[in-house]
Parts: sequence; structure tokens; C-alpha cells
Amino acid sequence: QVQLVESGGGLVQAGGSLRLSCAASGRTFSTYAMGWFRQAPGKEREFVAGISWSGGTTGYRDSVKGRFTISRDNAKNTVYLQMNSLKPEDTAVYYCAGARSYYSDTYYTQADAYAYWGQGTQVTVSS
Repeated sequence: QVQLVESGGGLVQAGGSLRLSCAASGRTFSTYAMGWFRQAPGKEREFVAGISWSGGTTGYRDSVKGRFTISRDNAKNTVYLQMNSLKPEDTAVYYCAGARSYYSDTYYTQADAYAYWGQGTQVTVSS
């Protein structure tokens, strides 16, 4: 069982930066693929970024490529999302999620592949 707690959200002006953190409990965190998703009001939850258990494979949705960076520190049981050059359309509740990956060096883009979810953190980007 893994419990996930996000932090680092807030209000920022367009062009600014935020770093989200997701702290995980449990000794098996290092074996999980991790993902960041977001959900804006009235919209579906969407994949933002993913990272394999080792950190060796990462992926992003097209609209955040070159602006967002996902990383993880398995010694600290934490995954991060560095968000730069933020835009008003990035405004959403951001969720981290974990999925058993059995040491497969991959991540998942589909929400239903993830069994564990945090409570979410609000990111608001003003224009």
C-alpha cells in the first residue's frame, strides 16, 4: 500500500514557476511508476507527465514539453514536477499517482493504470 501527499501548489503569475512534490509512504515506492495528472473545472482528468521506477524513462503531454520536468528521488520517496513558463491554461488541480510496474522501465499515460492517488494540489496561473 502506498499513500501519496502532494504539496507545492499555489497562485503564480503567467511566466512564473512552481515545483510540486509528492511524498510517498511505503517501502515499495521505488518500484512504482509515477505520474502527474491534472483536472481543470469542467474538464476530464488528463495525463501531464510520467516517470519509470528507475527514473530512466520520462514522458509528457505535448502542451507541457519543454516547460515541465518530472523527476524522482527514491531515497526520499518523493517525485517532483518542476513547472516553468506557466500559462493560465495550466490552471488545475494536480494529482500524483502511483502504479506497480514490476521493474518495467515504463510509465503509463492512462489514469486507470494507476492504483494509488494523492488528494491533489491546486495550481492557479493568473494572466
